[in-house]
Amino acid sequence: MEMTFESILLPGVDAKRPLVIAGPCSAESEEQVLTTGRALAAQGVKIFRAGIWKPRTKPGGFEGVGMIGLPWLQKLKAETGMYTAVEVATKAHVEAALAFGVDILWIGARTTANPFAMQEIADTLQGHDLPVLIKNPVNPDVELWVGGIERIYRAGIHKLGVIHRGFSSADKTIYRNVPNWHIAIELRRRFPNLPIICDPSHIGGRRDLIQPLSQQAMDLGFDGLIIESHCNPDEAWSDAKQQVTPDALKEILSSLVIRDTVKTTEDLVDLRHQIDEIDDKILEILAKRMRISGEVANYKKEHAMPVLQAGRYDEILTKRSEQGSALGMSPEFVKEVFEAIHAESVRKQIEIINK
Repeated sequence: MEMTFESILLPGVDAKRPLVIAGPCSAESEEQVLTTGRALAAQGVKIFRAGIWKPRTKPGGFEGVGMIGLPWLQKLKAETGMYTAVEVATKAHVEAALAFGVDILWIGARTTANPFAMQEIADTLQGHDLPVLIKNPVNPDVELWVGGIERIYRAGIHKLGVIHRGFSSADKTIYRNVPNWHIAIELRRRFPNLPIICDPSHIGGRRDLIQPLSQQAMDLGFDGLIIESHCNPDEAWSDAKQQVTPDALKEILSSLVIRDTVKTTEDLVDLRHQIDEIDDKILEILAKRMRISGEVANYKKEHAMPVLQAGRYDEILTKRSEQGSALGMSPEFVKEVFEAIHAESVRKQIEIINK
């Protein structure tokens, strides 16, 4: 499906990178909303975010103040001129947000992963004209993300953007949600004009990771940042560890290096040509390795040997990880590469042995 997107920029919002959306994880009280919003407005932030309805993993936790928080956002907008943004997950959420004049809606990761919920939101948005931001689904599935975008687009909402907030993982990492930058990059490849906003608060889950993650997003050409900021983050009712004060946010933003994305890529042509040549050689070498794996499979077949040799596999992973580290690459990266190579080799050997 071919999609043409309209600008998500609202009147008075600067077009320069990064577009900044900031505010508390949750709207907790009128005083908290106004205090945080005023401080952010004084720093030039134009778009205020706050969770009104909060999806929680388990029942019993703070699930947002609900509709009583929407007038607080109205009051902040009237006083400061800031635009407001909230997360919606149901038809009722959308209807309430529209009734109270919320300017931008975003759809959370759990909702994006549910096609039924996405369709309900899309149907409710029919006939309206406002920016909608779609977070990546919790699981690393670019097709599910694209599907959510298509559903909202088919509803006539063409002021669309996406939020990259990382992906759930069973593995232990320093991140709350693993970035998997390549998935956002693939989305950009498919839709070059679709704005991508990074959510370093949810990716990192920690204040100290917000700045480096924001810089990575800028280095990758992302269009904006959505960062959780609270007037007293240590006392926040939800996600306290990943929220920063408005002053800390100012420091984070001022430290970012925003590289020129207007330049053409002509200066990179020679380097990219070298990369293309190396990639060609890598593929040729991999093809040769797989041919040898085929010969190994024939030998195993003739001598009734099992395909998987656990000792050999462990030796390869350990040795190659050490070699990669010595060559300046992360052991995790090298391990992942050789796990993929080994999996393809095993697949090929099984195919040959079963012929």
